[in-house]
Amino acid sequence: MRSYTIDFLTFEWGRNLSITIFFIFLFLLIGSYLNKKNRLTLGKSISLFLLITIVLSHIENFLTNQWTTKEHLPLHLCSINALLCTILLFIPRNKILFEFVFYGGVLGGLVALLTPQINDYDGSLFEYLIYYTNHGIIILFPLFLYYLLDFKLTKLSWLRTLIILNILMVIFMPLNSLLGSNYMYVNRPPNVKNPLIIGEWPYYLVNLEIIILILFLITYWLFTKVLIMKSKQI
Repeated sequence: MRSYTIDFLTFEWGRNLSITIFFIFLFLLIGSYLNKKNRLTLGKSISLFLLITIVLSHIENFLTNQWTTKEHLPLHLCSINALLCTILLFIPRNKILFEFVFYGGVLGGLVALLTPQINDYDGSLFEYLIYYTNHGIIILFPLFLYYLLDFKLTKLSWLRTLIILNILMVIFMPLNSLLGSNYMYVNRPPNVKNPLIIGEWPYYLVNLEIIILILFLITYWLFTKVLIMKSKQI
């Protein structure tokens, strides 16, 4: 199996990105017309739908003898965020988990949509749709919680999330070496051209750290100072 990448600014890239963004805004718009109880129901429904797609994707890979520990453990950043999205509304409100999903989901999902790479792609429409559905949801879900269910970003949320990411990176480097994998792309760059990846290993990790810090700070500023007043109008 090979990775399938979609080149930047091609028709396929623009079409898929536009459709995904449309559905993100559509669900935010629908949620804005619901009362809090129904918003919670919709949020939980999105979580359960995401869980179903994750399970079906793993089942499909098992049945076609494609599932491997090297490729299919849910240890990429977007996969971790997807799993967290499935539980956040079913457990007591957890500030740290929400913050991680917000920064990791919104930014990680957006990068995945802008630089699509479908790993271990078998050519099926199912895997193609799952990629865009799941990455769209990990952007939608934290925005839904933030704007419609009163979840908040605290002052040091960006720093806590950055620390957690670095802890995961330290854990995943030896794990990747053991499995021959590249979860979170910390052992080598992804195949797709990514503007955030500058240089070769290990230097691109240092550059990426700086870029992520800047993006986290910008995201915190935007959503707590600029976009917060627009939440009532979505």
